[in-house]
Amino acid sequence: MKVFSVFCFVFFVLQVPAQQQNNRSRSEVGVLGGGSYYIGDLNVKNHFKNTELAFGGIYRYNVNPRFALRSNFTYGKLNASDSDSKLDIYKNRNLSFQTDFYELASGVEFNFVPYQTGHKIHRVTGYIVAQIGVFRINPQTEYNGALIDLQELGTEGQGTVLSDKDLYSKTQICVPVGLGSKFSLSKNVSLSLEFTVKKTFTDYIDDVGRSRFVDRDQLSELNGPLVGELSNRNLNGSKQGFRGNPSTNDWYFVFGAILAVRLGPPNKCYNH
Repeated sequence: MKVFSVFCFVFFVLQVPAQQQNNRSRSEVGVLGGGSYYIGDLNVKNHFKNTELAFGGIYRYNVNPRFALRSNFTYGKLNASDSDSKLDIYKNRNLSFQTDFYELASGVEFNFVPYQTGHKIHRVTGYIVAQIGVFRINPQTEYNGALIDLQELGTEGQGTVLSDKDLYSKTQICVPVGLGSKFSLSKNVSLSLEFTVKKTFTDYIDDVGRSRFVDRDQLSELNGPLVGELSNRNLNGSKQGFRGNPSTNDWYFVFGAILAVRLGPPNKCYNH
């Protein structure tokens, strides 16, 4: 029994480095660089409009040549302004916003064909990525030369008798889904080109969700004149008017290139 126990211990000790080596060989870390933009009440359908820089980091664990687990962190900016619109109804509405976003997401990648970085044959593939994530926003607008945080003001009467809603949360859930192409550049380095759609469950990335403006005078009395001014910025001075579309949520998009490096040498046991 003692001999068997010693044998098991030795076998385990010998296997740990091999397993660690195997995990390093299947693991990659990388950086993302590209752009981000938003679709919502202040930019209904113009893709790539107001694109801002986005960047982040990625960890990928290749389970096999067709399937990988993946986590990534992304930082970017989103913005839109009615002053850029060609339609008078939007120009008169005169709303604008900008926000940084911080996203952490995890999920899976599925390669269309077998792929391994550094492999002589399986060097290129298209892939699908599907994840679930959480992101943080803080919508702001420019007013009299200063940036004003909007969420805490309740510009649609949130938290007052003028609305049945509370202040929305700055932290939200998203479902990123995307397409990409992956290329092996060398023995341990790969390049991916990727476009991801971020489905959200909030209509307030832009601080606009309600269909009509609340009464500006009443809101000023309840929350102060600044809130009243920012709740309705109609150029024609009307207290009434179109504000947003409550039937649709906001979306944001990230695209760019991912440069990844494998942490260990090629995995000889990897199934080609």
